[in-house]
Amino acid sequence: MAISAVRFDGQVAIVTGATRGIGLAIAQRLVDEGGRVVITGRKSAGITQAVAQLGADRCLGVAGASDDTEHQDDVLAQALTTFGRLDVLVNNTGVNPHFGTVLDMPEDAKRKTADVNIFGTLSWITKAYQVHMHRHGGAIVNVASVAGILPAGGIGFYGVTKAAVIQLTRQLAVELAPSVRVNAVAPAVIRTRFAEALFAGKEAQVAADYPLGRLGEPEDVAAAVAFLASADAGWMTGQTLTVDGGLTLGGGV
Repeated sequence: MAISAVRFDGQVAIVTGATRGIGLAIAQRLVDEGGRVVITGRKSAGITQAVAQLGADRCLGVAGASDDTEHQDDVLAQALTTFGRLDVLVNNTGVNPHFGTVLDMPEDAKRKTADVNIFGTLSWITKAYQVHMHRHGGAIVNVASVAGILPAGGIGFYGVTKAAVIQLTRQLAVELAPSVRVNAVAPAVIRTRFAEALFAGKEAQVAADYPLGRLGEPEDVAAAVAFLASADAGWMTGQTLTVDGGLTLGGGV
């Protein structure tokens, strides 16, 4: 899709977990709209491939674990050293190491999910605010999930952590105002490798539950994130934009 707007001309964004899927689509959208991006991911090979796609002149990639505070410090330092500013932070990284009931989920899997999805998100925001945004302002967008709004079979504890992200978005929107806006998106099932267990072999059946008749694409989420991060949403903070093809209108996930 051709993008004519340049809403992020001269701006710099950090997008976590951006070597593929939703994160890569978000980074691509920001670059297409004139921005420069710093992307993160666990594997160096994935970083190299994503940077090549986005353009080495517009993108810096830093490999590491998203919930590693030293990695977070390194990413922020490299962003400011390389590009001199930070305008947008997109917390896209999320994990879900268990598919099944909450009670059957191993304790270590619960802790890892909470560490990445909740505490990792909070740490990224805290550091970005302390290092740069408290003086210069900015926009933060957290990637939550409709599983944080309604119960969802098989991914219940993941939903619990995403509900926490939604509430964290509201709380920090108040605490960081007026200089920093904090919003979130809550996607339903998006056709990515991360969500494959929810639709593999039954995509038509799953899509039939959506009023718009299809599953989401990474670009659907990217468009919503770009809106919330841009000046077009300049009077919005603390909001969670549901990107779900109408799924939650029926009351289920």
